[in-house]
Amino acid sequence: MFVRIVKMSFDKELTNTFLELFNSHKESIRNFSGCCLLELYQDKENPNVFFTYSYWNDEADLENYRTSKLFKKVWSKTKILFNDKPQAWSVNKVVSLK
Repeated sequence: MFVRIVKMSFDKELTNTFLELFNSHKESIRNFSGCCLLELYQDKENPNVFFTYSYWNDEADLENYRTSKLFKKVWSKTKILFNDKPQAWSVNKVVSLK
């Protein structure tokens, strides 16, 4: 299992714009080949900061998504909303307890 974590920060007045954009594309992203899970988190201390967690079968699946028309469409509309440089981490899931 391969996990991609992305931290994004927006100006307060653009937060709803981001949420609308995310909500309009979340099903397509989640149903992209190789994506096993998609989650969105909002920071409790700073509600203008969001994190996406996406689980992928492997790195090739994520790269296929990142070169897709869907990603280019969503990312081009998202990146203009940022008030700070986004940060991303690629990690391997080691343990998961439920």
